[in-house]
Amino acid sequence: MFIGEVVGNAWGQYKHKSLDNRLLLLVRPIDPMTEKPTGEATLCVEGGVGAGPGSIVLVVDEGGAARQIMGDKTAPVRTVICGIVDKVCVGGKEKGYE
Repeated sequence: MFIGEVVGNAWGQYKHKSLDNRLLLLVRPIDPMTEKPTGEATLCVEGGVGAGPGSIVLVVDEGGAARQIMGDKTAPVRTVICGIVDKVCVGGKEKGYE
């Protein structure tokens, strides 16, 4: 899992049937305390939590768990947004997101 910021949308005219009616979002991993990028953006399936560009999100980055969240064991996915982050606490310091 990682915390990231949704930085964009992706569209595909032809998708696997398990991705019908699912948003595809680009998520860039960030340091949750500084919000500085820690890697390149990756394509994620929006898991039904209402995320969109600008959202700070929790991403599951493992195929079996991703398919379980989607409820489809045949879905060709690895990364799914499974939550929107409101606040993190690291080493006694808190950081909130709006």
